[in-house]
Amino acid sequence: MMVQHKTPGDIERTSMGIILEELAGLGLTPPPEHQAVVCRVVHATADFDYARNLVFTPDAVQKGIDALLAGAPVITDTNMAKAGVSRPCLQKLGGEALCFMADAEVAAVAREKGTTRAVAAVDKAAAQHPGAVLAFGNAPTGLLRLADWIEQGYRPALVIGAPVGFVNVVESKEHALEVCRRAGVPAILAMGRKGGSGVAAAICNALLYTACGTLDPAARGWN
Repeated sequence: MMVQHKTPGDIERTSMGIILEELAGLGLTPPPEHQAVVCRVVHATADFDYARNLVFTPDAVQKGIDALLAGAPVITDTNMAKAGVSRPCLQKLGGEALCFMADAEVAAVAREKGTTRAVAAVDKAAAQHPGAVLAFGNAPTGLLRLADWIEQGYRPALVIGAPVGFVNVVESKEHALEVCRRAGVPAILAMGRKGGSGVAAAICNALLYTACGTLDPAARGWN
């Protein structure tokens, strides 16, 4: 077999071209303002269903980009998602990626209150980081807890909701979308059962690369 595309930048650019071509063939070409997010998620998963099940509240992408440009932190519900978020872009914008799931204080609070660490982690995030971008790829209980905070007046810069699984997952996304729409909180959600830490990180990176002007891998120093 002759390998035609060998460098990381060439592989990514070729992949994105294939994705856009196949989306067009399926009649699923996203609007320009959503294209970076949809393509990045499809690129991370090779799953074109995300072109159908990603839901955006009005101006969610631009509001997320504006928050990142202002240095808003990205708070994830897993260390895996945190590890996947572009550190160079965050550093360039004066932001940081945080995850409280392994925090000893969060674990103690969860034990004391008989809840999940995800719930306790959201409580810490909401109390300490107003105006953050919160990204969920695993924990529907955390997304539901965030909806409670929003109903009480908390206003994150952006909610990214992509928990994966079978229990409380669909319901958490539907409820979070309803609450965010009612409260005017920007949100990007992968509806249904699909999602995961990689999807949450991919959405974050689409926004970060756009904010940093590095959607083309050459701008990230990739050949």
